[in-house]
Amino acid sequence: MGARVRGCVGAAVLAITLALAIGSATAQTSVSPADIERLQESVTLAGQDIAALRGRDPSQARSLQLELNDLQDEVIYLKVKLRKERGLPLVEYTELRDRLESLKARARGDEGGTGGYATRPSPAAAPGTRGTPGTPGTLGTPIPVGTELDVRLQTSLNSGTAQIEDRFEATTLVDLRRDGRVVIPAGSVARGVVTAVKAAGRVDRKGSLSLTFERITVNGVTHQVRGTLVQAVESAGVKADAGKIGAGAAVGGVLGGILGGWQGSLAGILLGGGGTMVATEGQQVDLKPGTVLRMRFDQELIVQ
Repeated sequence: MGARVRGCVGAAVLAITLALAIGSATAQTSVSPADIERLQESVTLAGQDIAALRGRDPSQARSLQLELNDLQDEVIYLKVKLRKERGLPLVEYTELRDRLESLKARARGDEGGTGGYATRPSPAAAPGTRGTPGTPGTLGTPIPVGTELDVRLQTSLNSGTAQIEDRFEATTLVDLRRDGRVVIPAGSVARGVVTAVKAAGRVDRKGSLSLTFERITVNGVTHQVRGTLVQAVESAGVKADAGKIGAGAAVGGVLGGILGGWQGSLAGILLGGGGTMVATEGQQVDLKPGTVLRMRFDQELIVQ
């Protein structure tokens, strides 16, 4: 009997130990809103370090400011992602934290100091890996202002639930070619942001949603862009679209194919200037995953 009791007690202790271990592991791999606040504070401190650097090395300060702008976007992205998904992998937080610490160290002129964190070069900091819009002398293929690109929305967007600064992703439908070479292959990921939103209500019964594009990843390299939404079309689905588009479809012809026989423009939504969509009376702007968007580059992009 005593052995049986001891066995039960041992099993209970083991179960408690495992539960505590699991809880500890969970705590070590989760990110809290307070962690995001610390990243935002780090962005502010980095900005102060860059401001102090401008008097000593204006060129380096400009370069670091561009990098900081990217990191600030990443902090906002993690903040929105944490709010939506109720959790983030610790590695996403620590990687961004380390990059911020590295930037602050470089702004202070302390190349060897990283605030106690191990860092690794980031695409934003590595020379020659990131095309900067409008930078003279940058090697690569220029994509001129006014170029249009068709992308497929990967996440849903609704004026009744979206918030300003919400991020969304879309993938390019066909290859963008320049001078006989593919500069943006199909499947490249473009990321945009909600810049304005208004839910349909009792007073103003027309929902509205404004979108812009801010970056695109090409062959593993992320480029800043400034892109405007100029058209939104409901597709018939990925399989149906694939049959219509074909491997040889040209950019700019995708939406023409949709309007020529697919689902057609989004019902009840008027697209105005600045990428603003307004729904009909009493309706929300509702964009489903798979919606085809046309973005227009409003700033030259150099793709390497």
